[in-house]
Amino acid sequence: MSDRSISPSNASPSVVSPFPDQGHDHTRCIDTAIRQAEMLCASRSRRLTPLRRRVLELVWASHQPVKAYDLLAHLRQESASAAPPTVYRALDFLLAERLIHRLASLNAYVGCAQPDHRHAGQFLICAQCQAVAELDDDSISDLLGHRAAEQGFVLTDQVIELEGICPRCRGAQPRADALVNDSL
Repeated sequence: MSDRSISPSNASPSVVSPFPDQGHDHTRCIDTAIRQAEMLCASRSRRLTPLRRRVLELVWASHQPVKAYDLLAHLRQESASAAPPTVYRALDFLLAERLIHRLASLNAYVGCAQPDHRHAGQFLICAQCQAVAELDDDSISDLLGHRAAEQGFVLTDQVIELEGICPRCRGAQPRADALVNDSL
C-alpha cells in the first residue's frame, strides 16, 4: 500500500493511492517515492540522475497532475539551462521505470505509489481541484481484457481516467454505497 495517509473509510485493496486527507504531508510521499525509485533503479541497473530525481520530486510535490511545461518552468527557476528535451527525457525515463503515470486526458503526470508492482491504472480525477486517486482493480482489468479478447484485440496497455468530484470538494467522506454518481 502507498505511504499516503489512508483513513479506514477509504482504504481498499484496490486503492493504490487515495485522495489525500486534509493536512496531508506531501513531504512523506516525496521521501517514500524517492526511496522506492532509488531502490528500484539500483535493482534494475538504471541511473536515477539528479535531474530525473528532481523531476520525480516535483511530480510528487502535490497530488495533482503536473504538465511538462510546468515542470520546466520550475526547473528554470533552479537552472536557466533547463530545456524541454531534458524534461521530456526525464519524464520518459520515469515512465519507462513505472515511477510515474501519464494522464492522457490532461497531458500531465502523477506519481506512482506502487512502482514495483506492474498494474493497470484506473484514475479518479477531480474536475474541481484536479486531485487524483489511483485504483488497481483486477476485476476491471480482467473484464476489459476478456472483452478485448472476444473482439480479437490484444491489450498492450490499460489506463482508465474517470472524472468526477472528490470527497473534499463534495464536502463529504467517501461512501461505500456510492456506486453511481448522485448527479447522474
